[in-house]
Amino acid sequence: MSANTDVLFISHGGGPMPLLGDPGHRDMVDRLTDIAGKLRKPSAILVISAHWEETVPTVTAGANPPLIYDYHGFPPEAYEICYPCPGEPALAGQVRQVLEQASIPAQLDDQRGFDHGLFVPLKLMYPQADIPCVQLSLVNSLDTETHLAIGRALQALDYDNLLVIGSGFSFHNMQAFFIPNTPEIQARNQAFEDWLEETCTDTSLPESKRAERLAHWERAPHARFCHPREEHLLPLHVCYGLANKPSETHISATILGKKSGMFYWQAEMS
Repeated sequence: MSANTDVLFISHGGGPMPLLGDPGHRDMVDRLTDIAGKLRKPSAILVISAHWEETVPTVTAGANPPLIYDYHGFPPEAYEICYPCPGEPALAGQVRQVLEQASIPAQLDDQRGFDHGLFVPLKLMYPQADIPCVQLSLVNSLDTETHLAIGRALQALDYDNLLVIGSGFSFHNMQAFFIPNTPEIQARNQAFEDWLEETCTDTSLPESKRAERLAHWERAPHARFCHPREEHLLPLHVCYGLANKPSETHISATILGKKSGMFYWQAEMS
């Protein structure tokens, strides 16, 4: 039995700022709302968030997970954001099952809530909060091959009309957001974005080569400038491991003055 799914890597911006009317996130907000309007409404959403790391892949399994306001120093309204979407314990159990079938130890967590890597973009994309959601952690080794393998294991999911979102950021040098955006910084930002777009969308690349480039992403131009730590890039590895083909659509957005990318795949799951 097979079911179609949509796979989407997004750049989710800075903390709750996209929901607070920040002008530096206007382009991102427009892109996410546009994407949501073009996708079929999913039956459930699985989010791989850059803001959750565990020793093994861990899945939220609660029926009604609370929100985790995992950011600091914002105005009071940032801590009053609501997104009361339900969980989906059956999907969570299936995620754990397919990972373990692929010899990837995994666990369920029925107490953990949803962090802002989930509720910020989804409040923009699906503000009704009526779609069941499940969140999957990264592995704290931050090993690229591990996250590609997690994505490949998710190919075995059998859940009709599922949307899988890798919620990260294709540029995540926090210091660079708060210094002048010089021509040199812009050029370094753009060089990495160009490499990432080519890697994910070039149809002439064999999949083995595409996977190799992503596994060794730190060889890309200015990679460690754009990602001093790679946790915001790794949701892309999970998405690609699941899709295992070129991205059909690349969406560029300017976020806090930096070029950022999003990628969409329609994958066949079996």
